Amino acid sequence: MKRIVPLLAFLTAFPALSTDMYLPAIPMLVEQWNQPLVVVNLTLIAFFASFCTFIAVYGPLSDRYGRRPLLLAGITIYIGASIGCALSPSVYTLIAARIGQGAGAASAQTLALAIIRDKFDGLERGRILAHMVGIMAVAPMLGPVFGGWMLKWCHWPWLFVSQACLGVIGIIGVYFMEESLKDPIKVSALQVFARYGVVFKNGRFMKLNVVMSLFGLPFFGFIASSSYLYIKVFGLTEQQFGYFFAFTSGGFMLGPMVLNRLANHMSYNKIIGIGLSGVTLGGLALAFNSHATPWHLALPIFLFVFSFGVFRPAATNMALEQVTTDVGSASSMLVFLYSMVGAVGMWMISLEWPDKMTVLGSLAAGIGILSLIFWFLSSGNYEIGGELPLEAPAED
Repeated sequence: MKRIVPLLAFLTAFPALSTDMYLPAIPMLVEQWNQPLVVVNLTLIAFFASFCTFIAVYGPLSDRYGRRPLLLAGITIYIGASIGCALSPSVYTLIAARIGQGAGAASAQTLALAIIRDKFDGLERGRILAHMVGIMAVAPMLGPVFGGWMLKWCHWPWLFVSQACLGVIGIIGVYFMEESLKDPIKVSALQVFARYGVVFKNGRFMKLNVVMSLFGLPFFGFIASSSYLYIKVFGLTEQQFGYFFAFTSGGFMLGPMVLNRLANHMSYNKIIGIGLSGVTLGGLALAFNSHATPWHLALPIFLFVFSFGVFRPAATNMALEQVTTDVGSASSMLVFLYSMVGAVGMWMISLEWPDKMTVLGSLAAGIGILSLIFWFLSSGNYEIGGELPLEAPAED
């Protein structure tokens, strides 16, 4: 476990590393290429659109061919696309290369989740997921700081060269990793995609997946607009933006640590309710404060991501508890829907809103309230840690 968890956390952090290191360069590229923010932000949206598309490919194929071969192929694509990003002469070639990056990064995050489901069960899996989310939070915390300092000494293409180097580290780790899938399904490569039907029929899994995914709207909306808000609206430097972003990401790292402590004293059902209450309060605070200083953005967002970090690993574990077959397909569905909603959130916040912070806060608060209502009505249908659910999930 001491070896596999850091490797899986590193692989799962690829999307965050691919995005957050690059955030400080967005205002610079708007000026360098004389393009509006909505066009430059397509480099973010295209990444996540590609990421979501290929998530749907890797998971089912890994149920047939294993996790390790698909990981090696995906990270190889990621390395090549990162080099393509570094060599891009225009925003449009950068968008194309970012599509390749998303295609490769999709293998890392999806299959890392499937490997966790292969190797761990119940509450132990919950602790592993919380540890992973805590480790993963280092990527968005340090990514913008590292990116901001790189931009002070280097030109922006070096951001993508460094990402290619991280890909090389990842592929070395996967090469020496043993295969976690013990019983691959015995169907053809085309038939394997039909197994999504089994996942869709699992009502409890899908309901919880949909609820978790909705939070991708404000979460990724903040990521896409953060550099614009801190640098253009509040007038901070790229380095100062990195520090504020690191502060926010610290909340996402602290949340899973608190989850592991709370799990010793209360059920996941209560923890998820507490986390949903926190994200709602963070959204309300962001929507209705004065927005006069950077801290009027940073503090409510900190509460939001901290609470998100508390309940998301617990809810993910709860969702995985509902599946016993087609784990790769289920893992793909978890990441696919969340990331696709996140891409929509990035697009929404890129529009010409008069006050992007109010929009983000309203999204977080509204989704939080709806999710609290859902959880109040449905939490009794979900159990974990060896207890039987109220109804058997559909497997066929």
